[in-house]
Amino acid sequence: MTVNTPLCFRGKKILAPMVRVGTLPMRLLALDYGADIVYCEELIDIKMLQCKRVINEVLETVDFVAPNERVVFRTCEREREHVVFQMGSADAERALAVAKLVESDVAGIDINMGCPKEYSTKASMGAALLSDPDKIESILTTLVKGICKPVTCKIRILPSVEDTVNLVKRIEKTGIAAIAVHGRKKEERPQHPVHCDVIKAISEAVSIPVIANGGSHDFIKEYADIETFEKATAASSVMIARAAMWNPSIFRKDGFCPLKDVMQEYIKYAVRYDNHYTNTKYCLCQMLREQLETTQGKKLHAAQSTQEICEVFEMGDFYEEITAIFEAKKTSLETKTQDEDDQMEDPDVIKMAVRFDK
Repeated sequence: MTVNTPLCFRGKKILAPMVRVGTLPMRLLALDYGADIVYCEELIDIKMLQCKRVINEVLETVDFVAPNERVVFRTCEREREHVVFQMGSADAERALAVAKLVESDVAGIDINMGCPKEYSTKASMGAALLSDPDKIESILTTLVKGICKPVTCKIRILPSVEDTVNLVKRIEKTGIAAIAVHGRKKEERPQHPVHCDVIKAISEAVSIPVIANGGSHDFIKEYADIETFEKATAASSVMIARAAMWNPSIFRKDGFCPLKDVMQEYIKYAVRYDNHYTNTKYCLCQMLREQLETTQGKKLHAAQSTQEICEVFEMGDFYEEITAIFEAKKTSLETKTQDEDDQMEDPDVIKMAVRFDK
């Protein structure tokens, strides 16, 4: 097993885990713009345990592929020391099995304890775990003892500050490397104010790094605001979700890049890593936001393939070029495999083309 430099969670700017957004193209783009750590979208333990780890020689990626051949998680060397794998789990042994499956390809493992959506909570995962501290302790302790990579978790705050701080202190004792805190209660939504005072109380109560999350609506409009949010919460690091989804160049010290350039760079990664077109379209729509009613926005909404998306953004030639490279590489690898198979045949057996008359 390759041992990476241990991940540090202090003084970092982090891409938050976001369902449908935190796939490989977005994670790589965030790193390009200056993010230190990137979390993948929440992936459910049971689905991951059905996957097979596959080395994709054409894309130069590691793919975790479901029985129906759908790629559930794709990663690459570029992000290996920066990506944290977030899973949804309510079972310590399943969580450990998934962590062991992926740990050689990621920098850390995170358990989602903050998602308030029904698909997560109905299976006793996500924010549902907040009411079961014994299960939280079991999952995190099992992971910390069972794998070599750092373990983190992401929570929402409880109805009272005291209960929240007590829970976090209990979590700290499991030996995790850091805790991300979304400063809202599970029933609160983005339009509700983020509770900086509660995150601050947590930061002052524990010694492990606290990662502040939930500032996109109230605080983080540009790069300089990241530090403002960090100071307001006394946190060690800041995790950004929606502000990064709208424009991942929020991580850039020199300020935002034009959205057109950002979207083109995103598309390049989506094509380069064969991202499914529906996911690519979803992420681009999140970036366009109020521009969805423009001519370009309507064309994007109507696109039914990666090629059509590229044409909307005048990148048809780029798509053709990359596709041709992939086809050539695929052919080369197939030829090489066939040659190797031929060499492994019994040398005493002579192969001849024999006509078969029925």
